[in-house]
Amino acid sequence: MKKKIIIISGDPNSVNSEIIYKSWKKLSKNIRKKIFLISNYDLLKDQFKKLNYKLKIKKVKNIFEIEKSDQLKVLHVNLKFNNPFKVPNISSSKFVIKTLNLAHNLALNKDVAGIINCPISKNLLRKKNIGVTEFLASKCKVKDNSEVMIIRNKKLSISPITTHSDIKTVSKKIKKKLIIKKVKVVNKWFKNKFNKKPKIALLGLNPHNAELRKNSEESKNIIPAIKSLKKNGINISGPFASDTIFINDYNNHDVIIGMYHDQVLSPFKALFKFDAINITLGLKYIRVSPDHGVATDKILLKKSNPASLLKCIHFLSNLSE
Repeated sequence: MKKKIIIISGDPNSVNSEIIYKSWKKLSKNIRKKIFLISNYDLLKDQFKKLNYKLKIKKVKNIFEIEKSDQLKVLHVNLKFNNPFKVPNISSSKFVIKTLNLAHNLALNKDVAGIINCPISKNLLRKKNIGVTEFLASKCKVKDNSEVMIIRNKKLSISPITTHSDIKTVSKKIKKKLIIKKVKVVNKWFKNKFNKKPKIALLGLNPHNAELRKNSEESKNIIPAIKSLKKNGINISGPFASDTIFINDYNNHDVIIGMYHDQVLSPFKALFKFDAINITLGLKYIRVSPDHGVATDKILLKKSNPASLLKCIHFLSNLSE
């Protein structure tokens, strides 16, 4: 049996309904049959109406209902609203958390290939410095920070050691043990998924790697982590300076691992734009998401690019066969 693909509609106040519609129109019937969208049925209908999109949607009770492939199957979650693109934060927060909880429970089912969450404003998750990566890690009872964010396309993968942390806290979190743990997760995933030993580049934290001063994070934690990982047979090198590696040297590596979010995501997006997906490793199931935000400034403009969501769907579809 082909496994199901669960999509979470994400933040109501976003371009998500637009990219869902545009993606759906580009999918084959075989892939459409696998998809179940967790959303509010009425919200979706009203948003499509405002966008002047015509799409058949069907409210279903569970992921085992079989419907016509030209209908988008919706697992309904309650939400009160007046304007479909101006849902109050309190209502949006309750709705988003309910959809994530439902997706988590469904993803534990062996008949599910994985989940895709459309973009979500992090303030809706009600906790400081937490994104969907950390939210689902908590649901999966990951207690050792071994969950890993990896952004990838066919040319390159990148990953930050710390994810949604304020810059002022990053240096305190950069520890040898944490670096080793996360690099091992990335290395294992590449070996299992692609049957290859990845060539990994590890970046330093400070400008020019702090000239490798004795009390720098590079000397205290990053270089010792690299030495330990090499002893374990992992193909890793560094620390590299982050201001130059994305000029040309990134072509010589499968994965570039940085110390914090924007250190690797900003140059990656400058190079590849929407040609990427966000994957969370270390959970009890596979979670992917488009590599962009809610884009509130583009609501109703009908100019949003569905490429990243489409890549997420095809990624899970290939796993579901």
